[in-house]
Amino acid sequence: MFSRKISNLILSFLIAGGFLLSALQVNSEDLGDVDAPIKLAINEWTGQHISTHIAGQLLEKLGYSVEYVNAGNYPQFQALADGDIHATMEGWTNNLGDIYPVKKAEGTIVDIGPLGLDAGEGWVYLKFMEDMCPGLPAWEAMNDCAENLVTPETLPMGRFIAYPADWGNRSEMIIAALGLNYKAVPGGTEGAMVAEIKAADAAQKPIFMMFWQPHYVFAEIGEVAWVDLPAYEEGCDTDPAWGMNPDATHDCGVFKPETMKIAWSGFQERWPAAWDLLSSYQLDNASQEAMMYKIDVEGADIVEVTGQWLEDNEDRWNSWVSSAMGS
Repeated sequence: MFSRKISNLILSFLIAGGFLLSALQVNSEDLGDVDAPIKLAINEWTGQHISTHIAGQLLEKLGYSVEYVNAGNYPQFQALADGDIHATMEGWTNNLGDIYPVKKAEGTIVDIGPLGLDAGEGWVYLKFMEDMCPGLPAWEAMNDCAENLVTPETLPMGRFIAYPADWGNRSEMIIAALGLNYKAVPGGTEGAMVAEIKAADAAQKPIFMMFWQPHYVFAEIGEVAWVDLPAYEEGCDTDPAWGMNPDATHDCGVFKPETMKIAWSGFQERWPAAWDLLSSYQLDNASQEAMMYKIDVEGADIVEVTGQWLEDNEDRWNSWVSSAMGS
């Protein structure tokens, strides 16, 4: 209890980027258990790292200590349910895996709320490939040029670069359901996937790849386009009777996701002000993409980049902090 009082005294005189917290009425009940670190999940892509570090630095402005814990996109939900990790900042609602719905139904994890990114994903290719496959962007045209993407690894099928294995196997299921002559090869990491599409662009070689936006790489390469897959509808990924293939699910594209902030179910009770802050926290595509570029292309340090964003955008987060502290 004494340490909490000390933390509150420090907070009452703290100026964070010009924001005077002495105007706030701070008490230990607002903050909760400041003696325990809040553990935030770090997943496998740079955008999520950015979302998480901004959240962490905001929590530190309130007087919390923060730890960043590496966790796979799917396995993290078991750790959240167990309370070993306390929150994850950028869960894409179309790629949360099988553990998430089970643990949410149990009540051991809860949604904090949307992060605010205008997210999208699908199958991307380089625009010049439309000369090679005249039917593109229609998905049916992919088989007409599969022979141009055959590699020793995938012979006799074309090579399709899927998400890293930890992110699931949706592309593999879509390829099978649509009867496409491609083999899905896991991309390994975000960095490896970026290197693949940049190399293909530089060499003007064909490529099909599962990818997402926002992402900085689209500012670095030539024009891209997205395969027109059958439109997603509820039932496509669960009911074989839906769609063109009566014997398989996933004979469609992916639905437009939200990016969701998700927490251990005990988070709000243990850290009330932190919960309020994370509930208010929002991030936009332009901000995230600019920070991605600085980190992944220019080699800048993520703590410095996100810290600079907070310094430059004080007018955005002041209200989140103020609301969290009950002013």
